[in-house]
Amino acid sequence: MNFLIRLLVTAAAAYGLTHILSGVHISDFTSAFIFAIVLAVLNAIVKPVLVFLTIPITIVTLGLFLLVINALIVLLADKLLDGLKVDGFWWAFIFSILLTIVSGFLNSLVVDKEKE
Repeated sequence: MNFLIRLLVTAAAAYGLTHILSGVHISDFTSAFIFAIVLAVLNAIVKPVLVFLTIPITIVTLGLFLLVINALIVLLADKLLDGLKVDGFWWAFIFSILLTIVSGFLNSLVVDKEKE
């Protein structure tokens, strides 16, 4: 149940961010929910491989290269989905940072509500 709530929160955050960022387009909330599912799968399967392969550059950049990996994951999701359109790497970079912040904040609110 908690996983489904996190998916819904991520989908809502992504859909909301598309109204703020002009370089990221999600057609409807259903596409945003599918994006959240694909993002979860890519983060579970592809991201650990990328992190492992880029350990040296991640160490040299003190972990900042992980932001680039997040942007690459968003771009990969863009290639896999029809309802998502990202206009370039920098839009994916900004979108991934804001999505992490907003969904993290909203998830903390939802988790706090469930604990009470």
